[in-house]
Amino acid sequence: MTDMPRLQGSMVAIVTPFADGQVDYEALARLIEFQIAGGTQGIVPCGTTGESPTLSHAEHGEVIEFTIKQVARRIPVIAGTGSNSTEEAARLTQRAKDAGADACLIVNPYYNKPTQQGMFDHIARLAEVELPIVLYNIPGRTSIELAPETIVRMYNEIEMVVAIKEATGKLDTASEIAAACDITILSGDDSLTLPLSSVGASGVISVLANILPIEMRNFCDTIASGDITAARAMHLKLFPLFKGMFVQTNPIPIKAALSMAGMIRNELRLPMSPLSDEYRAPLAELLGQFGIECL
Repeated sequence: MTDMPRLQGSMVAIVTPFADGQVDYEALARLIEFQIAGGTQGIVPCGTTGESPTLSHAEHGEVIEFTIKQVARRIPVIAGTGSNSTEEAARLTQRAKDAGADACLIVNPYYNKPTQQGMFDHIARLAEVELPIVLYNIPGRTSIELAPETIVRMYNEIEMVVAIKEATGKLDTASEIAAACDITILSGDDSLTLPLSSVGASGVISVLANILPIEMRNFCDTIASGDITAARAMHLKLFPLFKGMFVQTNPIPIKAALSMAGMIRNELRLPMSPLSDEYRAPLAELLGQFGIECL
């Protein structure tokens, strides 16, 4: 397998900024530099937070390529290249590999509801591209769940499978995986970063890091240091914002927060719509507690 940096700590599921219906690459460059300056340890473009379902195939590849070029090998780039069509996912993954991605993030095939064997075969096919694979188990989005035994089988039998973004919300699932193999486990929920670390997770692919990269890096460093008392205090301080990022469907709140901070336009693509008015003042108040002045 191609050598790659260890996936750990605070990684960001970066938003895709838009301006007048097009990808705003100037804003994306600023966001990437903001993340690197804030200590973020990996960038994940074209995931759920990056509104990948509404990007055209051309845009999808271009956003990944732009991100890789802007990052310039300073931190790992884990490209979101999943699809419910195996061959489409293979094409996206090949393009990401050709562009220089360090790994790919592969969401469970959504809507068509494959069996466990179907999902295994899907990953086995994508492994032929020879780009390290981070599985993405998020049944709330896909309606299907990778069973722990399937994850363990994938890790044991498919060399390119190196990690899993665990977003089932179930601590027992992470425990079962960790007890059966040594795959790298990454939290897919900011609010579960600390709990999942207690059973072996080594980091998080974060939504909140989009706007608080330094705080998320410090939080993950504190967890890694073993100072659980300090980590718990940081978790409880951040917890209202962890939940605030999901008062409506992600990435609606985080894009609102970034726009309030003057970092991007508050623009999403239908069927996603801007944050409802009743949530804006509470969100601005939460951000203010972390020194973010809202426009």
